[in-house]
Amino acid sequence: MSSVKDSEQYNFSAEINQLMGIIVNTLYSNKEVAIRELISNASDALDKIRYESLTNPEILTVEPKMEISIIPDKESKTLIIQDTGIGMTKEDMIKNLGTIARSGTKSFMECITSSSAASDFNLIGQFGVGFYSAYLIADKVTVISKHNNDDQYIWESYAGGTFTVTKWNEDSCYPKLTRGTYLVLSLKEDQLEFAEEKKLREIIKKHSEYINFPIRLSVKKTKSVEVELEGEELEEAKRKEVDNKEENETEPKKYTKTIEEQTVEFETINSTKPIWMRKPEDVTEEEYAAFYKTLSNDWEKHLCVSHFSVEGQIEFKCVLFVPKRAPFDLFDTKKKRNNIKLYVRRVFITDDAEELIPEWLSFVKGIVDSEDLPLNISRESLQQNRIMKIIRKNIVKKCIELFEKITDSKEDYKIFFEQFGKNIKLGVHEDSNNRAKLAELLRYSTTKSVNEEISLREYVDRAPESQKAIYYISGENKQALINSPFLERLNKKNYEVILMTDPIDEYVVQQLTEYDGKKFVCCSKEGMNLVEDEEEKKKLQELKDEFEPLTNVIKEILHDKVEKVVISERVTNSPCVLVTSEYGWSANMERIMKAQALRDTTMSSYMTAKKTLEINVHHPVLKELKVRVMNDKNDTTIKDLVWLLFETALLTSGFSLENPATFASRIHKMIQFGLSIQDSEFQEPPHLESIEISQESAAKMEEVD
Repeated sequence: MSSVKDSEQYNFSAEINQLMGIIVNTLYSNKEVAIRELISNASDALDKIRYESLTNPEILTVEPKMEISIIPDKESKTLIIQDTGIGMTKEDMIKNLGTIARSGTKSFMECITSSSAASDFNLIGQFGVGFYSAYLIADKVTVISKHNNDDQYIWESYAGGTFTVTKWNEDSCYPKLTRGTYLVLSLKEDQLEFAEEKKLREIIKKHSEYINFPIRLSVKKTKSVEVELEGEELEEAKRKEVDNKEENETEPKKYTKTIEEQTVEFETINSTKPIWMRKPEDVTEEEYAAFYKTLSNDWEKHLCVSHFSVEGQIEFKCVLFVPKRAPFDLFDTKKKRNNIKLYVRRVFITDDAEELIPEWLSFVKGIVDSEDLPLNISRESLQQNRIMKIIRKNIVKKCIELFEKITDSKEDYKIFFEQFGKNIKLGVHEDSNNRAKLAELLRYSTTKSVNEEISLREYVDRAPESQKAIYYISGENKQALINSPFLERLNKKNYEVILMTDPIDEYVVQQLTEYDGKKFVCCSKEGMNLVEDEEEKKKLQELKDEFEPLTNVIKEILHDKVEKVVISERVTNSPCVLVTSEYGWSANMERIMKAQALRDTTMSSYMTAKKTLEINVHHPVLKELKVRVMNDKNDTTIKDLVWLLFETALLTSGFSLENPATFASRIHKMIQFGLSIQDSEFQEPPHLESIEISQESAAKMEEVD
């Protein structure tokens, strides 16, 4: 042992207990990061000696090996982490192992909360914050280090207010080093699991499998060996042989027995070179498939892969995979988004970096390995780093390029869009910067392509020259939309209409207002101007004047159920339809919002208030109604017929009935008339307006619902 007089004691300039509290309670929430940090420090020390050897090869002659050794010892309650890196001089030990404390706790706290934390505390290789994570699992830390330019020294501290630095000598209990650092952690009583082989193997596999240097773990193995007998055992064996000599005349050459012997061997844990460190052309499809399954735990092969590196302002390597099928909990908001694993210089950092990839790309799996991100600051602060934003931008760009590549195969893209079409639509809604590119990836069924989805580009390219807009209609299913009365005039004009049956489509068209210079127009809303010819406009105006008495009477009967009654340009066969305002909710959107369990009833009542009744004046029913109004506008049958037309229009236009019982009574009455049944027991149904509930009461009832 070194004598006490050889030791020099130093005081930390900041209160170390407060510093330890900051590290344990603020910087690190998972104690296994201590192993990750110390292995990372060892890796950086090896990186430094390797870098210096490029200009001075002789520097490696003292110790040519480049490796990290981990030696657990549960009996002595210690864990040793050794590297053959650059090592530290006495001055390095005093300076670097006290970096945080030397800067002062207050200054340190100011720094880690500032935006420049990454640049101010890029201390890896200097045993900065990462080194002090050792005190998460150890009461005492001893650092023995040898630099090529200095003698071997021992640094030791119990995380109190001081540390000692002692020159190593032959009497020391610690080994003599050729070069590098030998770190001894005296484990806390409740942290002895870090001296177990299984636990260390698990941590290394998870966090440090892709470190550039071999990580060798000391493991105990039991094997059977043959040993020669001695003493009484030997005499006993000879005596038995003499007794059996008549039966067995062969003389034995030696007397042995088999025993179980324990040996200690070093096993390399990280033997696989990471795929992302290799050139894409050197990696086979089978290797990508095997890596994807390891990465994702998916039983099926990936759909496609993108392997790339970015160099310049920042450097990082990345491998991204698109799965063949979406998980059942893809849009579960409580689910941890752990599909992208973040590494920094082959050291695993986190698989929950929310700022690394947007929510709409949460189905993409892969890894990112950055050369520029700092390792020593809390992993939680990585999300605020400027480099993360640049990486995110590049990942999004590469993902879109990957999706565009999938479109080359019609079958593959069909699989992709069936599984992840909602994600693309969510991207259109959320990502304004890439909205135009994502619009090219959208696929929809149309009135001319019901069973096969087409792109917006195909839709525009085959549209007639006279068509000035992109027409769409939204609803619950394609069959209902195809038969919708809103499409009657469009079908006659041979205009193709996009059929939107996915609830998220309503949000897509709110953001994607136009494509290729053509505006999106909803067939069930106002603003669909199909009369462009001057002669047609003149005829329409004449019809408006002619049917004005009828529209006024219908408006008077329906009162505030409709905002206005107008002559329709869009229906040719149906008697009437109900349309909503151009900037309000469609009937489908109203249905979707009403289905929300926690909807805002105030907004709901505001958005669903305005409806316009469009009547087809060429329909026989409307012509007959006009005649009756001209003869006697107080005729009671007019009122019944108007209400029946209105309620029928509600259904055919995609709305729900406010009072189904009243509507059913009207239908029953019509059946009676058709069958010429006269029965005094059957009473006429009450008019809807006679049983209306006040708006205030209705709002209260809706809130209760």
